[in-house]
Amino acid sequence: MTVDARAPIRHVLATAALVIAGSIWYVLYVFGVAGPFWPVYWLLPIGGAIAVYGMVRLINAVPLLPVVRRFWGRTAVAGASIVTGYTLLAIDVMRNSVGDRPPPIGGIAASFVGLGFGMAIWAVTAVPMGRARGSQWRLLLDRSIAFFGLAVLLWHFCVAPMLSAADPWSDAGIALVGMACLLAMGGVAKVSYVTGGPVDRTAVRLIAAIGLTAAVLAVLAVNLGWDGDVPGQAIVLPMAPLLAALAARSQWQAVLTPPVEPERPSGSWLPYLAVGSVAVTLTAVATGGMTWTDRTAMLLSVLVGLLVTTRLGVGFRDNARLLAERQQSELQLQHEVTHDGLTGLANRALFRDRLAADLRVRDAVSALIIDLDDFKTVNDSLGHAVGDRLLVSVAEALRTAAGSDGLPARLGGDEFAVLVSERPEMGTIVAQRVLDALSRPLGPDRLLVQASIGVSTAAKGTTLDTVLRQADVAMYAAKQRGKAGYVTYLPGMEKPVLTHIQLGGELRRALDEGEFRVHYQPVMRLEDNTLIGLEALVRWQHPTRGLVLPGEFIAAAERTGLIVPLGRWVLRETCRQVAAWLTEFGPESLQKVAPNVSARQLHDPDFVADVREALAESGLPAERLVLELTESEVLRGRQVLIALHELHGLGVRLALDDFGTGESSLSLLRAFPVAIVKLDKSFVDGIEIEDGDPAAADARQAVARAVSQLAGALRLDTVAEGIENAGQVAKLRELGYRLGQGYHLARPMPAEQMRKLLRAQAHKPVVAAN
Repeated sequence: MTVDARAPIRHVLATAALVIAGSIWYVLYVFGVAGPFWPVYWLLPIGGAIAVYGMVRLINAVPLLPVVRRFWGRTAVAGASIVTGYTLLAIDVMRNSVGDRPPPIGGIAASFVGLGFGMAIWAVTAVPMGRARGSQWRLLLDRSIAFFGLAVLLWHFCVAPMLSAADPWSDAGIALVGMACLLAMGGVAKVSYVTGGPVDRTAVRLIAAIGLTAAVLAVLAVNLGWDGDVPGQAIVLPMAPLLAALAARSQWQAVLTPPVEPERPSGSWLPYLAVGSVAVTLTAVATGGMTWTDRTAMLLSVLVGLLVTTRLGVGFRDNARLLAERQQSELQLQHEVTHDGLTGLANRALFRDRLAADLRVRDAVSALIIDLDDFKTVNDSLGHAVGDRLLVSVAEALRTAAGSDGLPARLGGDEFAVLVSERPEMGTIVAQRVLDALSRPLGPDRLLVQASIGVSTAAKGTTLDTVLRQADVAMYAAKQRGKAGYVTYLPGMEKPVLTHIQLGGELRRALDEGEFRVHYQPVMRLEDNTLIGLEALVRWQHPTRGLVLPGEFIAAAERTGLIVPLGRWVLRETCRQVAAWLTEFGPESLQKVAPNVSARQLHDPDFVADVREALAESGLPAERLVLELTESEVLRGRQVLIALHELHGLGVRLALDDFGTGESSLSLLRAFPVAIVKLDKSFVDGIEIEDGDPAAADARQAVARAVSQLAGALRLDTVAEGIENAGQVAKLRELGYRLGQGYHLARPMPAEQMRKLLRAQAHKPVVAAN
């Protein structure tokens, strides 16, 4: 619903204009140039109609709670009844005034006004006003002091003079003024000593103050006679519609902008005001028909009471200020303890507390664990300042995605969470919202970030640790399935995930205890099966499982970040071993060796320095080292491009592995300093088949032929991977391939077996590959 915040101010301005008009009219009246007095009796009906219309607009245009809507509905009805009564009075004054004296209010008009005051009293009395402070007995005592203190003041200065006036008031007039005083006293007592509540407290005060306008009119009439009625009708009574319009505006603004200040005690000053009102009344009595000694004693007593009251008031003011400052400090400290300092989200402690509380009382609770994919590369390549800005942007995206359905939190680092305490399916709905929010560039740096999300939905009574463990398991399952997605926990999901997690711990131990080995697969010249180079492949010599192939542990190494120290060790060991073989068998025994490099290594800011250090320690010439990269690793941003060009500047050659399987193979050949392309095994399989269908054979050979021709045009070396039989060798040679590797030519072998092969070929001449 769209709410017009300007509407209430128009009603306030209109009623204020009537007050100003009445004041101007009265000045003119005093100087005898205003004409007849009956027009001022229309100010209250006109202003009241405007105020009632403002209340109706409030009810129809603003989303109010039912109890608030009922309050304003009753108040609007009360206002309409009062307006009707005063309209009848204005008509009667206009028709039946005798000279400068208006007629007394008629029975029908008085009935409407009395009904309106009664309805207003009911509306103020019936509305709940929020949480009271202190015990019920203390609350009752404080409200009684406020009520009767104001009652003493209104009785002495307003009601009692009406009862004893020389020119007696009508019973209807006395009853109406009494009801107005009751409205004022009840409203003041009603809004005392409470905080919050559905109806705006300021609005209730303003409605209650309307009763004081009738009391002031009565005081003027009692003390000035008929001369007091004119300023009362021209200035005092038009204030009532203005107060009503201001009340509606206050409620309107309270709905649009709810107060966020810490709660403070309300109404604690009323007992002191009540004592002050009693003092004023006693002073007035003392100035009446009493002896001077009695008056002096009473005045001194009043003075002492006023001094004590003033002292208590000063102490209350100081205490209230100190209490407010303490509350503000406590709120700030509580916020800092329970919220993340960078993002402003709830922290791990608050998230756990809220989750535990919801698990005790709600039928279904969902917890989302969100881990940003490859966030470390942002910090490593762009700096921690950029990373922090991205985290703040991710937090804002989570707030938007969670909306009113969940509590977003930052658990630490690049790990976030969302608590959803609605119906069970809301967990996956919010998870999809998060993925959608992260699918667009975020923050001032316009960076894309992906996340893996685990969702766990639990019933009431489930333990906190169980829910978090299940969400963690689901999150790791999402990472294993390719990242950038969400997975909902299912029973039994722990086994593969826990195995994967345990594998990370074993890898750390294996790295520390030196269980990894480097095996070497020869790259052969297809023409004469001569060894030209080697591809370095890591193996894990497990103490109980034996030799473990990389397919079983590389993914875990990538996930845990251990791929960086593992890759560093493979690089150094390869350089050391090959340099030793070149020394033993001569520089012509091997032209190149090629270890594989992962994307995490390329994003490591120390990677180029690691390569330089490995070459320097081993003495291996840079031109003998080839680093093999896949297309997906090369397509990783500016940091990778800078690293590759630095390596090229060292003399290290770069090979594009699995060429032809990505989406941007051709563009990579121009954008990156590639020296070698390796034809993927999928394009070698079946290349030798001759089934009598030339078209089918050409189709199987098309990619291999195109890659060979393209590499020749760009003066790049080509290596065919995955050769498994002699027919494939023959066909690849026919298509222009000179180098290849595969099980048909030679299987990967440990260093000692590789040394024997090099010794056997030491006497053969080695022809350099172009």
